[in-house]
Amino acid sequence: MALGQLPAGLSLWHPAAFLATWGGSGLLPRAPGTWGSLFSLPFAWVIAERWGSEALFIAAAITLFIGLWASEQYLKYSTSKDPGAIVIDETAGQFLALALVPPEFWWYAAGFVLFRIADIFKPWPASWADRSLKGAIGVMTDDIFAAVYALVVLYGAHLLLAG
Repeated sequence: MALGQLPAGLSLWHPAAFLATWGGSGLLPRAPGTWGSLFSLPFAWVIAERWGSEALFIAAAITLFIGLWASEQYLKYSTSKDPGAIVIDETAGQFLALALVPPEFWWYAAGFVLFRIADIFKPWPASWADRSLKGAIGVMTDDIFAAVYALVVLYGAHLLLAG
């Protein structure tokens, strides 16, 4: 299966495909995880602006559970163990990474970059999860670990600069 295409037999309008690809953003060419993270930022911003930072923790948890279901369904059609088009894991991770900073441009830009770095380089235990866990749990878990790294660094920077 080529990047940017859904597996045979799966339409973008299938709820699992639509959710797993975060509305199709994971089908964009080159770096689907980056696209998925980028397309998650406006949602994070609205959630934080309307309901506060705590709501991003809740949104991350809800997205994680929806992502487990959507990824499991998507994987039934795929020959890959972690298809690049599945980016709901980036959405859950991006929400988590931004949960302790204000919804301001520079904090969100920094959170985007830190999360992408952690997701790409996968420091332990993200690397362990990526190699060892199978199925939907494997797809989702490495991004949650990467998000925790980004969250800690971002929140530390926020505390240093705010105090």
